[in-house]
Amino acid sequence: MRHTRSSKVFATFVLMLMMTGLGVQGQGNSCGLTFFASLIQLIPYRPAVIPFSPIPPSETCCTALKALGQPCLCVLVNGPPISGVDRNMAIQLPEKCSANFEPCSIMN
Repeated sequence: MRHTRSSKVFATFVLMLMMTGLGVQGQGNSCGLTFFASLIQLIPYRPAVIPFSPIPPSETCCTALKALGQPCLCVLVNGPPISGVDRNMAIQLPEKCSANFEPCSIMN
């Protein structure tokens, strides 16, 4: 049941983004994806970035992160708040996945 509620919250958030037509991209990055497209890539590693989650990133998560790339991860952590995602945990993913990414500059 807990998984179902989490899935519904995430689906609602994605639907809200689609309805608003949000297309945020960070300045000076080479992501090439909108915020929404980057968010879709977040799905495989979402369990590892839920607030207070003890779950380490899975191999699938790390593969998705490396495919997404550092510029797109930075678009996500600097974009609008994402319900159910801890930005600090998301910033730690490259280190936990042994990805050779430069740290993201956090814009508040």
